[in-house]
Amino acid sequence: MTVHEDAVQRYFAAWNATTAEETAKAVAAAFTEDATYTDPLADVRGHEGLAGAIGGAHQQFPGFEFRLTGTPDGHHDLVRFSWELVSTADGSAPVAGSDVIALADDGRIASVSGFLDRVPGA
Repeated sequence: MTVHEDAVQRYFAAWNATTAEETAKAVAAAFTEDATYTDPLADVRGHEGLAGAIGGAHQQFPGFEFRLTGTPDGHHDLVRFSWELVSTADGSAPVAGSDVIALADDGRIASVSGFLDRVPGA
């Protein structure tokens, strides 16, 4: 597994964690302490901010999980990939997006720039 694939795998582990304890542990494994996450709906920094954004997504979409679509594309310290938010009950995917992450020297994520490609009601 490449450093890029590993970072994406840890990213999804954080976003799919289901308890506060699992989320905190997964966020620490995936992101640097001062990592930033910016998308059209959120602009947060640090482990607490990231855990809050993840918790908010789970509150808004209970019973959904984030899934990678396609293959991550990486070079140097950058990785881009696409994802869908999928219902575990019926397989519907009302939300989809594309993210670009920048990696720190230790392979953890230093920043995320997220884009929403499909949202409900848009």
